[in-house]
Amino acid sequence: MKNKKFKKIFGDSNRPRVSVFRSNKEIYAQIIDDLSGKTLVSSSSTEKEFYKYKKNKTELAYEVGKLLGNRAKKLKIKKLVFDKGKYLYHGRIKSLSEGIREIGLEF
Repeated sequence: MKNKKFKKIFGDSNRPRVSVFRSNKEIYAQIIDDLSGKTLVSSSSTEKEFYKYKKNKTELAYEVGKLLGNRAKKLKIKKLVFDKGKYLYHGRIKSLSEGIREIGLEF
């Protein structure tokens, strides 16, 4: 069996990286500046403001993306690098990225 070679996704101060983690119940996203090694903004479906929503996991991921996008806009971040990790780009991951894009940020 051949080893798969993966590209390393890297974000800097001009285009920070959006890292996504998805569990069976929740979704987490954070914007990271890899040069300084700091998390600039984060958002997850475990935050208190999402408890009022009676939505399914895909719709909740969309709302998490919108919240992350709004927080990033406050820091004047306009362009991002999207790091979906090992997850396929569909379902909750796609919904999260659409929520970020609706705010006006670019990947």
